[in-house]
Amino acid sequence: MAVELNHTIVHARDKRESAEFLAAILGLEAGPDWGPFVPVSTGNGVTLDFATSDPDSISAQHYAFLISEEEFDAAFGRIQQRGLSFWADPHRERPGEINHNDGGRGVYFLDPVGHVMELITRPYS
Repeated sequence: MAVELNHTIVHARDKRESAEFLAAILGLEAGPDWGPFVPVSTGNGVTLDFATSDPDSISAQHYAFLISEEEFDAAFGRIQQRGLSFWADPHRERPGEINHNDGGRGVYFLDPVGHVMELITRPYS
């Protein structure tokens, strides 16, 4: 069997708020509570399990999502509709821009606790 990522835990101040935030941007649905988690499942079977944690113990992480051009248009539209800040780079030195790395498009934005979310339409070479 090939090694595959199955799930990861995403720490949040409010698991439901953070799960629904990301799901809404990506055009997905946050699942029902599953024990201490609220899951958001991606198309390749990986689940992000959001868990409420002590805000002082949350370290910002980076989560990147490979999406189609059409999904990018929709997600980027939702980012703009919500008035979210976005950047073309992970260091947030190019605000209000997207990138065109590897012939695709990419954008970075923050979730409610400051995790850096990245959307790309082409995998990095």
